[in-house]
Amino acid sequence: MKRPKITVIIATFNEQKNINHCLKSLRQQTLPANEMEIIVVDNHSTDKTAAAAKKTADNAYFLPRGKRIKNPRGAQLNFGVAKSHGEIIFFPDADMTFDKKLLEEAFNLIDSKKIDALYIPEVIKGKGFFGKIRNFERSFYNATCIDAVRIVTKKLYQKVGGFDDKNIRFGPDDWDFTKRIKRVTDRISITKNKLYHHEENLKMATYFSKKSNYSQSFKEYIAKWGTDDPDIKKQFGLVYRYFTVYVENGKWRYFISALQLTIGLYFIRSIVGLNHLRQFIFKNENE
Repeated sequence: MKRPKITVIIATFNEQKNINHCLKSLRQQTLPANEMEIIVVDNHSTDKTAAAAKKTADNAYFLPRGKRIKNPRGAQLNFGVAKSHGEIIFFPDADMTFDKKLLEEAFNLIDSKKIDALYIPEVIKGKGFFGKIRNFERSFYNATCIDAVRIVTKKLYQKVGGFDDKNIRFGPDDWDFTKRIKRVTDRISITKNKLYHHEENLKMATYFSKKSNYSQSFKEYIAKWGTDDPDIKKQFGLVYRYFTVYVENGKWRYFISALQLTIGLYFIRSIVGLNHLRQFIFKNENE
């Protein structure tokens, strides 16, 4: 069997509604099937995720039990890399689909342009006005410090030690991984082909609850890198998160072209920010 060029690793937990769409999209890639390997590492789902994965993925595994981890997703990806055969690692989420030429483009960039890691433009596929706001907001983050790389060479993945599954919970773990990538290489680019993050079933209340749950992982991430770190100053700073990221590099033209979406974006960002502030105050009062 020909050695695969790219290994796709998907970490799953109760993704029965999404995994088939994700795997089907991967099987439709223009990169030849024998040059791609798909691995699913499941965290002992209680639905039919694992059964669905076994039908379409090249290999499906369960995350070994008993490991001391804070971040199961990070451990799943690290486990998948250990089982992989490809020269390049791509780690999408189970609720994503992809442009058909994404992996072909990624391989060509890494092979011919000597790129080590790649960002991928992300399109949010949501419903209603909330979905439009989410996609509008996300469009400003591509290849910024708010974004994270999703494709890396296996050699580089192993060099930086993969995902930190012992110290940082799910949330900013991809920022941590990207920061370690940027410490050892500047050969980082972004693809033209996109991925599509399916949030058609995401409700606004669920979104805010999800963001609230990241507070502890943010604390762990900041503790690891320090409050003086340049990326952390941007990622958690009011000026960059609420202004600069939307206007830098000529993005201001797009930002002011959709007034309703801009107002909606600031409404959502304000609620998220106020909720994190409330949690911080409540925690300090109880210490």
